[in-house]
Amino acid sequence: MAKMYYDKDADLNIIKKSIVAIIGYGIQGRGQALNLRDSGIKVVVSELAGTDNYKQAIKDGFKVLSVEDASKKADIIQVLTQDHVQAAVYKNSIAKNLKAGKSLVFSHGFNIHFKQIVPPKNVDVFMVAPKGPGALVRQMYEDGKGVPCLIAVYQNYTGKAKKKALAYAKGIGGTRMGVIETTFAEETETDLFGEQVVLCGGTSELVKAGFETLVKAGYQPEIAYFECLHELKLITDLIYKYGITGMRKRVSDTAEYGDITRGKRVVDKKIRKEMQVILNEIQSGKFAKEWINENKKGRPNYNKITKAESSHQIEKVGEKLRKMMPWI
Repeated sequence: MAKMYYDKDADLNIIKKSIVAIIGYGIQGRGQALNLRDSGIKVVVSELAGTDNYKQAIKDGFKVLSVEDASKKADIIQVLTQDHVQAAVYKNSIAKNLKAGKSLVFSHGFNIHFKQIVPPKNVDVFMVAPKGPGALVRQMYEDGKGVPCLIAVYQNYTGKAKKKALAYAKGIGGTRMGVIETTFAEETETDLFGEQVVLCGGTSELVKAGFETLVKAGYQPEIAYFECLHELKLITDLIYKYGITGMRKRVSDTAEYGDITRGKRVVDKKIRKEMQVILNEIQSGKFAKEWINENKKGRPNYNKITKAESSHQIEKVGEKLRKMMPWI
């Protein structure tokens, strides 16, 4: 079992005299910046001038700097731009400002693990990854609670990288609920696997396949939508709150019996074998290389596929039905 760290294990004073630069004031950047500031940490923010995020940072009372100026001023640099732009931002504006003893921080390990960013040896490199969106990170902090976090140390030049990571996690409220130590490799590979096989890729295809099967069999698209997509939230909410066994106790016996006897026929040995293939692609760096090249080429496949997906019948049916449900 993973070891858990809490408030008593983290000393905020480790980073109290440091300046933290938040590079990217999106939802996650905003949540972390506000929480750190409220925890008594000096924070500077960098965001593209004129954007909505830039305006929000000004509204929140931050002086917004360029990436270069923020990196130069800060002791701890948290990179929260999107994965596919981090390497360019680092190369163009951060690298030259990394003096010995500074810290480079991430909330996802993609660019470090796949060596799109290769930091100098004389800086600390660590991760603090809240397991929730930035708005929730902020809300839970304000409620006196927190969102659990992962921490990982990639480079420990000063010998204090783990203590800094725990202090940072405490600053955003993570140690209130619990922090788990991991590695950049484990966080990155499991995160990509979860997205591709279960959370996004697997779920989206399962929903569409179920919808298409019912429609092809002659059932009304609207009914298929309700049964294969709309009611998914009911089940995932139950799993989220009570676990799989807890969900099964809260649906009908008929639904539970169908679950435990038919689920393995849907996700069979062939599917599980393909899951392993996908995991191998992630671990080998094949997926990362593919995604990096896709961005370099201007995303031709990405744009083609997303356009086709958005015109699927389930989207058209769903758009109509969601208008009937103002509570969504």
